[in-house]
Amino acid sequence: MIELSWRAGLDEALAGEVRALAAAATTADGAEPLGEHVLMHLTDDGAAHLLALDDGALRGVAQLDTADGVAELVVHPDHRRTGLGRRIVEEVLARAGGTLRVWAHGQHPGAVALAARLGFTPVRELWQMRRSLLDGLPEPQLPAGVRLRAFVPGQDDDEFLRVNNAAFDWHPEQGGWDRGQLRLREAEPWFDPAGFLLAVDEADRLLGFHWTKVHTEPESIGEVYVLGVDPSAQGKRLGAALTLAGLRHLRERGQSRVMLYTEADNAAAVKLYGSLGFTRWQADVSYRR
Repeated sequence: MIELSWRAGLDEALAGEVRALAAAATTADGAEPLGEHVLMHLTDDGAAHLLALDDGALRGVAQLDTADGVAELVVHPDHRRTGLGRRIVEEVLARAGGTLRVWAHGQHPGAVALAARLGFTPVRELWQMRRSLLDGLPEPQLPAGVRLRAFVPGQDDDEFLRVNNAAFDWHPEQGGWDRGQLRLREAEPWFDPAGFLLAVDEADRLLGFHWTKVHTEPESIGEVYVLGVDPSAQGKRLGAALTLAGLRHLRERGQSRVMLYTEADNAAAVKLYGSLGFTRWQADVSYRR
């Protein structure tokens, strides 16, 4: 009999089991079931985790952000179609106590059907877009007086946070960052300051940035991790120049493909990336009840 139990921060052994379960689901589904934010906070006491355990073996897991009422979950591929996913969602609903939003990464048919059965409606869509890096990449055209350099940890933190939070003041995950959010990502094994490109003016004031990332699992692929332009520097076409500079960097790192995420209803971003050869690959959908 599978039992459900709530835990706060997980120990490293349990966190490793969650990552292994997520990896099994990725192999089966072709899409990662848990977002980066979830995996980064497995051991945090501030996160609520619901574990589905069968005689100590992990069969499913959910993480609930109790402050925002947002959850993500995954059931092991070998234990689906048994009602376990529904049990997990209903338990999370009870714990949330009010409005709940749940992410379905890759729009897995089972997740879409479960959302409909439980009365959830889609409220947000995040596109993953991709392009080849083997095709031509034009030279970035920077405005006069603007140059590119690499991010320097400890030196550029405040300027990055200023521009990031100004550029993404509307974004529920990317806006409002502090040093803790930055430090968390700098500690990740993929972090490489050489791939964190800054566009600065003649006074070395930050105008925009392109933070790249290289994935090795479940596949080798580059990512436009975060691209932001200071609102005061809009109109200089820095977005296109920064994107191209980052793509060329990723190609120099040996990557043949690149991906990015953008809001489906962000017409300006979709237009920019489409003009640079990106096309929609798959979508993540946030459901609300």
